[in-house]
Amino acid sequence: MSATNSHVIIVVGAGPAGMAVAASLAKAGHEVIILNRDIKFGGLAEYGIFPAKLKLRGGLKKQYWELLGQPNVHYYGNVTIGNGKDLTVEDVRGLGASAVVFSIGAQGTKAIGVEGDSAKGVFHAKDVVYHFNRLPGFGDRPFEMGKHVGIIGAGDVMVDISHWLIRYKKIEQVTAIVRRGPAERKYNPKEIRAVCANMDVGGITKEVARIKDRLAAVGQNADEVLKGLMDEFTKCEPKVSDTKMGFKFLASPKRILVDGNNRVRGLEMEDNKLEPRGNDTAAVGLKQYYEFPCDAVVFAVGDKVDETVGLPYKSGLFITNPNKTNNDPDDALFQAYDETTGKIVDGVFLAGWARKASEGLVGIAKRDGDWCAEVVNRYLSTKASGSPSGAKVVLDKLASILKAHKSHPVDVKGLRVLESIEKSHQGATDCIGEFKYASNQEMIRLIEQGKA
Repeated sequence: MSATNSHVIIVVGAGPAGMAVAASLAKAGHEVIILNRDIKFGGLAEYGIFPAKLKLRGGLKKQYWELLGQPNVHYYGNVTIGNGKDLTVEDVRGLGASAVVFSIGAQGTKAIGVEGDSAKGVFHAKDVVYHFNRLPGFGDRPFEMGKHVGIIGAGDVMVDISHWLIRYKKIEQVTAIVRRGPAERKYNPKEIRAVCANMDVGGITKEVARIKDRLAAVGQNADEVLKGLMDEFTKCEPKVSDTKMGFKFLASPKRILVDGNNRVRGLEMEDNKLEPRGNDTAAVGLKQYYEFPCDAVVFAVGDKVDETVGLPYKSGLFITNPNKTNNDPDDALFQAYDETTGKIVDGVFLAGWARKASEGLVGIAKRDGDWCAEVVNRYLSTKASGSPSGAKVVLDKLASILKAHKSHPVDVKGLRVLESIEKSHQGATDCIGEFKYASNQEMIRLIEQGKA
């Protein structure tokens, strides 16, 4: 695409979806300005993948550095978007870009919704993941887990948190609490290899035997289910702690039990049964309750977008256009929509978890970004071409507003300074496999020193 046919596009968010959008639009010849809440790019790829997965994280980082090295890509980290932040949505729209893509993830957390969920020792899974990945605001926050942690969930996030607790915190016991049965577990069998050396095989065998009649009621053979579960406990990573890991199946948390200091002492649990639902099963409570002792509870109950950003919002999601198109991908799925006016928000698009909270990991987010870029390009084809000086005009307006707000944006030069400093601390690592500063203030201070 020639310069006379190019446009200026602002991408808000530098996670897998946002970077995919930026890469596709930059390849098409457009000028792309990336605004990111965090100082570092990567989002989920930087702060959501288990830190020890160095090959995956390293490959993504290499791709992102290559993108930011392109002359038509401009990066500004440490820029927050929302009401009372560095920029409002209207500020961003007023900069003069031809389109704005919000790929800001799902930064809110869904309420747990049980009595006692504000007790000391109750954590949301995403916050724990941010903690061991050293996300500023979370990396230096104390997460007091105690000796026995109950994790609500049976997916990959549960495994990642168990991984951290078993191999790095080395607590006494981890129990995955699962609303349905062992046959409905959702984690990738390859992921369980990180913790399967610590499985309490005897305890798990007893647990499956405890629920065998309820499994039989939906046509599941307990012996076969147990064998399928145990068959996954192969090629385990070497054991490095005495932590025991087990499961509590067909169990729903109903209430957080606390001591006199409002600290977790356990869970009140309800026994469940399975009921067929088409080709799947559903957990149904039996009104039979018991206490389950533990020192901390981690809930993985899903995320929601941050409604304070200022985009049209409803029920945990930013609103997209309900009026489908005949295009593939469907433009409507990516168009921000204002229900009060019954119109799309012209030139504003959504991608990744900002479009559909907590669905999929890096690969899914990237694919969503690629689709969004197709939709944006189709939109741009209907608009008059931007001027060759368009990017400078937009960037000058941006710099002026940020200066007026006394913001501290970090550009690519600043990122390279920080990376060089952090690489000098490679020996000071935990499970993350690399050194990271836990506060934005410290990173900005070091960047300014390095530039001097």
